[in-house]
Amino acid sequence: MKIEHMALWTADLEQMKSFYETYFGAVAGDKYTNAKKQFHSYFLQFESGARLELMTKPACAGREEGQIYLGYAHIAFSTGSEDKVVELTERLRRDGYTVESEPRVTGDGYFESVVLDPEGNSIEITV
Repeated sequence: MKIEHMALWTADLEQMKSFYETYFGAVAGDKYTNAKKQFHSYFLQFESGARLELMTKPACAGREEGQIYLGYAHIAFSTGSEDKVVELTERLRRDGYTVESEPRVTGDGYFESVVLDPEGNSIEITV
């Protein structure tokens, strides 16, 4: 068994699609719209075959800074090397994104950093 995809509610569908395409190499499929439910989504495909569904509808609201929410805590992207973790982290910082945790070896032995996407969702950048 394998995970087929994960889904993420978003307030700004186009901004989030662009973020994951620009920094993580995602390729978006066609936009899906269900007018009756006022629902819109994109499936993003990553090089590894993993997929992320970005979804929105009028009831989606933003997060409040500093709040912890129930549900999935983060998504992790493997870059293949420590140098690439540092490079991508610095690129995101230069482009104005929040680096929540600097590149480092964690207590459980991972080399990673944590950045926030445009809506405050945590992304681990790992080897």
